[in-house]
Amino acid sequence: MSGAGETVRRHRFDGGDGHAQGPQAGDRLLASGGALPFLAAATLPPGCELVLLSGHTPPVIDASAPADSIAAYGDTFAQTDGTLGELQRSLRGLGLTMGDLVQLRVYVVGDPALGGRMDNEGFSRAYARWFGTPEQPRLVARTRVQVAGLVNPGWLVEIEAVAVA
Repeated sequence: MSGAGETVRRHRFDGGDGHAQGPQAGDRLLASGGALPFLAAATLPPGCELVLLSGHTPPVIDASAPADSIAAYGDTFAQTDGTLGELQRSLRGLGLTMGDLVQLRVYVVGDPALGGRMDNEGFSRAYARWFGTPEQPRLVARTRVQVAGLVNPGWLVEIEAVAVA
């Protein structure tokens, strides 16, 4: 991991303080088990460079499906995991790692299979594979919103990011 990411102060949500913002009871643990890791804030050191990454979208996982279908990109879990993989590729091209990320803005479309509700569990399971793990222990500040749609009707997820170089 790059040196700049190591000097970022990462402020966790502390449990038990009654803080109404951030991880709510339903967000603290995934229904499938495990913590949902993200930060209250990140403080950047003086003189650091911010890298603003454009929205990243999922790769095609089924080329036989129509290019504007959910089947071409997978469910919310697969799309989130694939989108984070695309983000990792972009970071590598800039000489950065996932550990250099400090903020994510996540746009999730309601899944027709869930009656138009976003698949929070699917998103969260994929997200937890990339952050707060033994391999990549750093966390990010994060916003997640449900949107009516994205440019491609088959996309359920788009993620934009901020990294520190």
